[in-house]
Amino acid sequence: MQAVIGLLVMMLGASYGLETYCDGRQDGAQCFGPLGGTVVLQLMDRGLETERYKLVNNLSRTDSDEYHFEIRDNKSIKENRALRLTIQAPVSPVRLASECLSQGEKRVSCSSEGGDSPQYSWTLDGHSLTDTELLSVNTETNSITLKQHVSGAVACSVRNNVSSNDKEEISYCVFINCSSNGRQISQWVFTANNTLCIEPTTTSPTTISESSTVADHSLLVCGVRAAVVVFALIGIAFYFAWKNKNYKKAEGSAYRPEREHQDESVVMVEM
Repeated sequence: MQAVIGLLVMMLGASYGLETYCDGRQDGAQCFGPLGGTVVLQLMDRGLETERYKLVNNLSRTDSDEYHFEIRDNKSIKENRALRLTIQAPVSPVRLASECLSQGEKRVSCSSEGGDSPQYSWTLDGHSLTDTELLSVNTETNSITLKQHVSGAVACSVRNNVSSNDKEEISYCVFINCSSNGRQISQWVFTANNTLCIEPTTTSPTTISESSTVADHSLLVCGVRAAVVVFALIGIAFYFAWKNKNYKKAEGSAYRPEREHQDESVVMVEM
């Protein structure tokens, strides 16, 4: 038994590029071929001598069409079949772009240019994202936002009917609060590429002079503040000592007249 198919007249040279498989054993099959690649068509069950055909080398978009073919032996036609072939451009390599948001959330965007009808999917450490990990999904920009506590390997997969690509990154956001080159920095950053609070290994003379001036100024301010505190404490101590002395004097003068009056009373009794 042999297969006779109109597509065979379109086979030219050796195939190259991507290759997809099409099961043509059922009438009305829907098949997809990669742009610039090859379709491998299975017409009969395994084990038969004539099983598969490589059809249409270097596929172009004009090859998208409905094809009819017949299967027969040497005597008669055994079966008529048809299939629909659709050509798609393969998806390109995946690119990821990430950023840390103001509250420690992590936004990851996924892109793949050139592919027809791409479908995007996300995983975290190999499993689908859950509501406890996912803050939001934007299908227009193909981006997701993870909650603050979430970390691990985030992967984006892009696929269509003829190809697939994926990419993974491992990073998480941390909050830094430090001073670098005289500038105060307080924000969420990626641990993998945090260089905001790392001083440069080499410094120009101008930078050294400026840093020394800033340091000297800081020491002067600290010294002045310390002196003010010391003088304030000394003044408070003198004030309380003076107040205590005056209080004792006032107390002594209040008791003296009474004692003199008592002495005079005793003298009068003795007389």
